[in-house]
Amino acid sequence: MTLPTLLDIEASGFGRGSYPIEVGLARADGSCCAFLIQPLAEWTHWDPKAELLHGISRARLAREGLPVEQVARWLNDELGQAGIAYSDSWGYDNTWLSLLFYHAGMLPTFRLEALRVLLSERQLSLWHATREALVEELGIRRHRAAEDARLLQLVYARTLDAGG
Repeated sequence: MTLPTLLDIEASGFGRGSYPIEVGLARADGSCCAFLIQPLAEWTHWDPKAELLHGISRARLAREGLPVEQVARWLNDELGQAGIAYSDSWGYDNTWLSLLFYHAGMLPTFRLEALRVLLSERQLSLWHATREALVEELGIRRHRAAEDARLLQLVYARTLDAGG
């Protein structure tokens, strides 16, 4: 089975002023990768509640984050040939992805679609329980970009196998 490529973004918070701080992918072959993003000087919004969820501090981003141009180039290199990636939070992720590419001075060579377009009604009905079972079964740490992207991919595969 060919799996869809999933993209997940962790951010400084939600809503106005928030920005991407980590982007992760689960590739079609099941392998995962993620990069922290170095905030730009004008990216000042920080929600301590978001930090409690993802566990990434501003200090860590300053130390380990990559420049927005490098992350945008990496995404284009990774996703340009496939042409598409899917997100379970398209509204947020697409906004943050657009912000990243805008500040990198680049255009994406792929498009981001809502994962929902791939799911049958049966898969949707099984989604929540399957996700929770996989988190428990595999000990997945939530709210980190690569792990969340891979979890979505695993839930997709398991719900598909369940008759989706």
